[in-house]
Amino acid sequence: MLNTALFVNNTLPVFCQTFRRYLNNNVASITKVHRDIYTRMYPTIVVLSDGSSINIRYHEPRRIIKLPLDLSELSEDERKARLEKRKPKKKVKITDDIQDDFNAKKYLKYLKK
Repeated sequence: MLNTALFVNNTLPVFCQTFRRYLNNNVASITKVHRDIYTRMYPTIVVLSDGSSINIRYHEPRRIIKLPLDLSELSEDERKARLEKRKPKKKVKITDDIQDDFNAKKYLKYLKK
């Protein structure tokens, strides 16, 4: 009779009220988004500096976001190689010596009159 009286009044016992799950946006980042209406998010791949990749939702339509490499974690040789790649490449000037020894009289015999 006591249990029916509690449910008739639409109240729960005190011990049941203390165990509530508060779902918010922090839980949504681990699982799916539990909202009916939310801003448009685009599937995006994030490539970390160690080469691994993860799938995220991003507010702009981009396919891949590549995070920068931390140069302090590289060895001295690898760091120098990376810094050399960043520098602009020098253009090589090629000078061709064109020999103009074309003689049109050689080909006159092939022409038909």
